[in-house]
Amino acid sequence: MAPLDTHAICLLVFLFLVISHHVTSCYTAIFSFGDSLADTGNSVAIDGHSANDAATKLPYGETYFGRPTGRFSDGRLIIDFIAQAMGLPFVRPYLAGGSEEEFRHGVNFAVAGATAMNNSFFRKQGIDVTWTAYSLDVQIEWFKQLLHSNPSISADPSVLSNALFLVGEIGGNDYNHPFFQHEPFDKIRKLVPSVIEAISSAITALVKLGAKNLVVPGNFPIGCVPLYLRQFQSKNAEDYDQKTGCIKWLNEFSVYHNRLLQDELDHLNGVYHNATITYADYYKAAMRIFDSPKQFGFTTPLTGCCRGCGESLCEDPSRYVSWDGLHLTEAAYKTIADGLLQGPARVPSLNQTCSVRQQSSASANSLKFFTSIDSSRWFDVWNVRES
Repeated sequence: MAPLDTHAICLLVFLFLVISHHVTSCYTAIFSFGDSLADTGNSVAIDGHSANDAATKLPYGETYFGRPTGRFSDGRLIIDFIAQAMGLPFVRPYLAGGSEEEFRHGVNFAVAGATAMNNSFFRKQGIDVTWTAYSLDVQIEWFKQLLHSNPSISADPSVLSNALFLVGEIGGNDYNHPFFQHEPFDKIRKLVPSVIEAISSAITALVKLGAKNLVVPGNFPIGCVPLYLRQFQSKNAEDYDQKTGCIKWLNEFSVYHNRLLQDELDHLNGVYHNATITYADYYKAAMRIFDSPKQFGFTTPLTGCCRGCGESLCEDPSRYVSWDGLHLTEAAYKTIADGLLQGPARVPSLNQTCSVRQQSSASANSLKFFTSIDSSRWFDVWNVRES
């Protein structure tokens, strides 16, 4: 092979490597739905700075923001790390308002305490409703209102087609509330298909409204959550995983929810060929921490850092997985987000999804470029690079 051809091929490989590794601009917006695991301030906008809302007071928010922001953690959440990895601003809470231009970068509809099912469903089940009314179907209606009131978004299909839709985590509170009210286990287990159906309906609505790229997280392993460990502590050693200390039957419940969710996502992908609906394995990402906490820098995986939040606070939240006994620390959320962005906790990982999209575009553009110039110009270009 002639030296000139060798230079051309080397440059071709170099350009493809450079192009394919730029993943931060993969999406131009993020639209998020869910509960307190993703809420970046909607609950504060609803309730104001009430004395009963812990997330409106320090030490919530102290690690990264230095002040409470309405996030139920000491700092950033998974959605914040995803936004930063994509080179996007933090996703603005819908109820905080904003300009049309700000909303083009995405909106967060998640509300702390939200359920997938609406409150009337739980009342029919005889479950005492003591939580927010802003369930997943309400959040979908907010999204429709956003499109209606912001014509530059609704009139431009590229805004939604180039956006990442995070549908969840949602469903956890559908089980948290009845579990903590000591409802029978069999009754709670029977809720799961209805919860999955509600999530499926939300996904269907979003796809019909123009969503093309949807990520749907599963539930965390609730058997490793300090509040659950305290509420359901057992004298029977067989109830606990010997390696992690988590309650096995509670984690098996989370696995059951996640299995039904994945089955439904497979079905939806078979129906909507114009959209990509991907499962995000929050369970696996979290269990990596509980299986080997020291590997990720955690010394206290099963105890909350902020006990009562104001009564007792640990010295170093980054060594704890749980922040307040129910929600996670920024350090834990970052570890989980890293797993979602870089694998192996997501199939495909967000990085792979972005790279594929960009490589497809890059391949077409590069082919046009390479075929538009003659071989003598390759030599000139290579000489400039060498000099």
